[in-house]
Amino acid sequence: MIHGVDTTFLVQVELLECPGHAAARAWLHAAMTQGSQPFALAPQVLTEFVHVVTDPRRFSQPLSMDAALDKAQGWWEASEVRPVYPTLDSTRLALSWLRQHRLGRKRLLDTQLAATYYSAGITRLLTLNFADFEIFGVFKAAR
Repeated sequence: MIHGVDTTFLVQVELLECPGHAAARAWLHAAMTQGSQPFALAPQVLTEFVHVVTDPRRFSQPLSMDAALDKAQGWWEASEVRPVYPTLDSTRLALSWLRQHRLGRKRLLDTQLAATYYSAGITRLLTLNFADFEIFGVFKAAR
């Protein structure tokens, strides 16, 4: 089964100072040893990842821009990752969900990501903030 990756999971895996870092790395290792293609990744996750991990207000030891870009590129080019892109249908779905659930401006990116993954057939998510996606009623937490 393919799991959609959220920014929060990437941050947890890549930064030692994140709570749950060891558990996230262990989950990732177990998934990788299964030999399947377990991850879907949308490009907007990578840009948000770079934004978050380089922020000195969030982390005592943020990554440099070059280090963050190297890690993002490593994820994007990994053989275990299937790129998933926003489409016309996923954009329509995101706009529909925003109206249907009366979501505000702070929910735009998560809603777009949810619609992108759902439109690609991804229903399991790797995220630390599953509650952000639960409202849509179509996803299960992968861990």
